[in-house]
Amino acid sequence: MVPRVIRWFAGLTLSLALSTTCLAAEPYAADAQTAWRLLDYIAVDYAGAVNHGAVSSPAEYAEQQEFASTVSAHIAALPEKAGKAGLVDQAAALRAAIASKADPKDVSDASHKLAAALLAAYPVPLAPARVPDFAHGAQLFQQNCVACHGATGNGDGPAAKALATPPIAFTDQERARERSVFSLYQIVTQGVDGTPMPSFASLSDDDRWSLALYVGHFAVPDQMAAAGEGLWQHDATLRTDVPDLTSLVTTTPSALGKRIGQQQADEIMGYLRRHPDVLAPKVSASSLSVVREKLKASVVAYRAGDKPGASTLALSAYLDGFEPIEPLLGSRDSTLLEHIEGSMGEYRAAIEHRASADDVANREQVLSTLLDDAEAAISPNASGKLSTFIGAATILLREGLEALLIVVAMIAFLRKAERMEVMPYVHAGWTGALAAGFLTWVAATWLIGISGASRELTEGFGSVFAAVVLLSIGIWMHGKSQAGQWQRYIKERMATALSGRSAWFLFGLAFIVVYREVFETILFYAALWTPGSGAALLAGAATACVALAIIAWALLRYSRMLPIGKFFAYSSWLMAILTVVLAGKGIAALQEAGIVGIRPLGGVPRIELIGLFPTVQTVAAQVLMIVAVVGGFWANHRKALKEASR
Repeated sequence: MVPRVIRWFAGLTLSLALSTTCLAAEPYAADAQTAWRLLDYIAVDYAGAVNHGAVSSPAEYAEQQEFASTVSAHIAALPEKAGKAGLVDQAAALRAAIASKADPKDVSDASHKLAAALLAAYPVPLAPARVPDFAHGAQLFQQNCVACHGATGNGDGPAAKALATPPIAFTDQERARERSVFSLYQIVTQGVDGTPMPSFASLSDDDRWSLALYVGHFAVPDQMAAAGEGLWQHDATLRTDVPDLTSLVTTTPSALGKRIGQQQADEIMGYLRRHPDVLAPKVSASSLSVVREKLKASVVAYRAGDKPGASTLALSAYLDGFEPIEPLLGSRDSTLLEHIEGSMGEYRAAIEHRASADDVANREQVLSTLLDDAEAAISPNASGKLSTFIGAATILLREGLEALLIVVAMIAFLRKAERMEVMPYVHAGWTGALAAGFLTWVAATWLIGISGASRELTEGFGSVFAAVVLLSIGIWMHGKSQAGQWQRYIKERMATALSGRSAWFLFGLAFIVVYREVFETILFYAALWTPGSGAALLAGAATACVALAIIAWALLRYSRMLPIGKFFAYSSWLMAILTVVLAGKGIAALQEAGIVGIRPLGGVPRIELIGLFPTVQTVAAQVLMIVAVVGGFWANHRKALKEASR
């Protein structure tokens, strides 16, 4: 039974992670991405349908008209925003241009401009969560694409002759110059309606990005890519044109060619599409660029009177820009992390409570300065093997200690109560959490990207749930420490007190508190890992595990020597303290996810270790828990006095 329960909880956890990731996506993402993909297709393929004002391919021309109409329909379905009317007009103009058989260059330019305006008004994810694996993309191409597109990508695979629509020749350089890796990713994901090109949505997101990147390299011969490597290494000015993964996957060789010359653009793109890992160190820095851009856009929206838009942008700046680099910054400079988190919360609160536009702008300037410090802290030069070791050890110790205290208290309690048959439920809970944590790591690495909102929701609801459970357990334990006949109680009533329902209750508590910490540790370790740092990271983790094991052994040994009355008393106070801590942390995480509002509370320090945050909501939650604890303990004391007077 226990292994089956572990599998059920692990599956439930993975399902929740997947569902919260989907919920965190913008509701307009599907329409915006589909419209963008079709616009990219029109920009590239219209030239094959019209030549010098005459239709050269009736079937292709009919497809272009259909795609343009579909773009208009998807744009019309987008939620209302200030820029939507302009997009609708541009889509109508594009349809008219195609209907009048306009010059292919004019249609291509109009399509690209509309696509850029669409993404500016309705942002959707455009870059992979991790660096695509070119070698793995080659394997995927061999498994899924060679039959139609051929081993060299020339569209001459063994199955090509039987297809009504010939496969695309990826070696066509002119065509490839107009196509970004992102557009290839979209085609791999959604397929192409009306053609034999199927959707490969069943592949993981990372696999689709790797496949798209590999497909995008065919048009550039190896010799040109080798020349691109030389340019990249020796001309620093060129690196500013493709500074990060987002630029690599969204920029077409044609667009880059207009800035640096077409031959150099082809060579650079050929090299980078084969070696995207050279952009890996800049992913975190680009995330901070997202924070800066969204905060500035938030100020602009607020000055224009768009409070909801400003609030949405401010929340997105945290969840989409700052959250991804939070674990790395926390391992490098936890004080700076806390300062930025607090300032971003205050910024959102200023918008929520309608502060003056100048006040909001000043707060944005303060955050910009703090982000400069963060950029320096997370730069590759700021880390070393020693800092990785220390970071790995302290993170696991910090995240593991809370869960360890709770699980050890449950194990010690069951030993004192002589209910060893319930022990497997507790052990199944924490081991199940470790298994679920492993599945989360697998999912986050190969299947999905854990969004900032998903992370905060998991932490927030997990902490609040654990706090409520610990409150009830703490009050119950305090009551047993007050009773004079505790030994008789244990012997005569423990069978009903620890019923099957209570045993599963302990299982659930052990699972939740351990999984919450495992989830957090996974994210921190993923941020700490860099090529060459694996040994230092593992050494730090091993050191922390040894320290936690020693702490657990000492606690269990000491608890055996305590009289059961004192054990209940000490344990109840431990549960009470952890209840207050987790309540504060849970509400703070929900604030960061945008679920709970933020009202700053002056004069209150930020002490994350004890769950104290300078906001009305977090302090109120902790005060509420303190009142509940005091009330419960007082009721237990009154009950004990009554029983003693009989």
